[in-house]
This record gives sequence, structure tokens and C-alpha cells, in this order.
Amino acid sequence: MSATTSSRRSPARSVLATEARLFSREPGALFWIVAFPVLLLCILGAIPGFREASDDLDGRRVIDLYVPVAMLLSAIMAGVQSMPAVLTAYREQRVLRRIATTPARPWHLLVAQYVLHGGAVVVGSIVALAVALVVFDVDVPGSPGAYALVLLLALVACLAVGGLITGVSRTTKVSTTIGTIVFLPMMFTAGVWLPVSTMPGLLGDIVSFTPLGAAALGLDDAAMGNWPDLQHVVVLVVWASGLGALAARCFRWE
Repeated sequence: MSATTSSRRSPARSVLATEARLFSREPGALFWIVAFPVLLLCILGAIPGFREASDDLDGRRVIDLYVPVAMLLSAIMAGVQSMPAVLTAYREQRVLRRIATTPARPWHLLVAQYVLHGGAVVVGSIVALAVALVVFDVDVPGSPGAYALVLLLALVACLAVGGLITGVSRTTKVSTTIGTIVFLPMMFTAGVWLPVSTMPGLLGDIVSFTPLGAAALGLDDAAMGNWPDLQHVVVLVVWASGLGALAARCFRWE
């Protein structure tokens, strides 16, 4: 039985290994997912005022607020910019159709892309957190379990957005265009230009109901040692599950 199970699993592992080799040869994608968020964090940390505690931020520093933003930016890069282009190109070049004639299945490729892009985000997040801890003396998240949970839900939501973009795009050019359109508002709601916790009044309330806005607030709570507000967790779960279901419904192999 174990031999049979191993045989059944080998096509999926082969697809994953092949895609991993191809992914490692894409320095552009790896830069934007892993290196760019860390670089942005370093640039912001080089601003003296961002390293000073502020009474308006409950004694925290601006750089403290940008650590989760860097992680969310990595997830956006992977889910919205990189993965849709890869999958749409595979469909456009009929790679998925050819895979269907082998022991492997097209969904093996889809899972491999989710695993690889998700793994790259995890690596980028770990590097960003390490840099923040060592270089900018940011405190270790007070509630690491909650921190990891919120980040995972945000990652699932971003990858689901990428799956949805792939599903509705007939060509790589279309997926790139849609990804660019979606990219900017997702960056805004993640707090790239203005941390979500500092957004005023109605604007902050609206952003808190977006997946990345809820994630940013949830990560802030977890960083301070608190369990994220239930509203933020619910918003993330609803968006992640809803977008995931919609992406699965819209996805086409050919």
C-alpha cells in the first residue's frame, strides 16, 4: 500500500520540484516578493523620525507599524503580480492541456504555484521580521500565534485574489492589466502609504472591512500581545473563503 501511495504522490511531487526549479530561476519575482518589502522597510527605518516613539501612536514608532505592512506587501506581490502571470501564461501556452495527458493533473500545477508563492512570502516575512528585530530594535510580537494566524489568513486572501484574476483573464496581458489595477488599492488598504491604525474616521472604518486592512489591524494587535479583535478575524475569514470559492468557480484550465 505504501508503494502505491508513493506512486500516486510522485506526479504531484514531480510537478512541485519542476516548478520550484523554474521559480528559482525568476530573480525578478523573488526580488519583488522577498527582497523589495525588506528594502522598503530599511528605507523607512533610515528616516530618523520614524525611529522615535510618538505619543500619538501610544508610545510606538512609525517603523513598528511598517513591519506588518512589509509582510502584507510581500503577499500582495506574490498573489496579485507574480502568480497570475505564471498561471495565465501556462493556460495561454496550453501547458495545462498537455499536463492533463500525463499522470500529473493540472491541479497539481495550481497547488504547486500556491505552495511556492506562499513559501516565498513566508521567507520574505521572516527576513523582514529579522531585519526589524536586529536593525531597528522592533519588539518580538507579543502574541506570535495570533500574529502567524492573521498573516496566514491574509496570505490566503491574496493568493485567492490572484486565482480570481487568473480565472477571469484570457491572456497574460489581461491578467497583468487587472493585477496592476488591483495592486494599487490593495497596497493602500495594507497601509503602505499610511498605516491603517492611523487612518482617520470614516476612512479607517472602511479600510478595516477590507482583507488587508483587517490584517494590518490584526497584526498590530498581535504585535502588542493582544488577541486580534474578533471583527478583524471574521473579516479575514469571510474574504479568504469567499474569494477562494469564487476563484475556484472562475478558474479555467483551457
